[in-house]
Amino acid sequence: MLTANELRSYITNGLACDHVEVLGDDGQHFEAVIVSPQFTGKNKVQQHQLVYLALGERMHAEIHALAMRTFTPEAWALSTKQ
Repeated sequence: MLTANELRSYITNGLACDHVEVLGDDGQHFEAVIVSPQFTGKNKVQQHQLVYLALGERMHAEIHALAMRTFTPEAWALSTKQ
């Protein structure tokens, strides 16, 4: 079974990230907050596609569900000030 820490590593190995939090304890369903400069200038769908690209085939095999909140570094800075 996949752990939240393993999923975090998969994301950070495939995508330049400033911050990643992954929650999930059943091995298949996860929630993630991902902050990456690679998201700049991209809409949410494109941001999520970058994460799926980083996860590759794991998204089809090991991960049943992944809920994501993606942020550019600038958007993350604004959201943490609130």
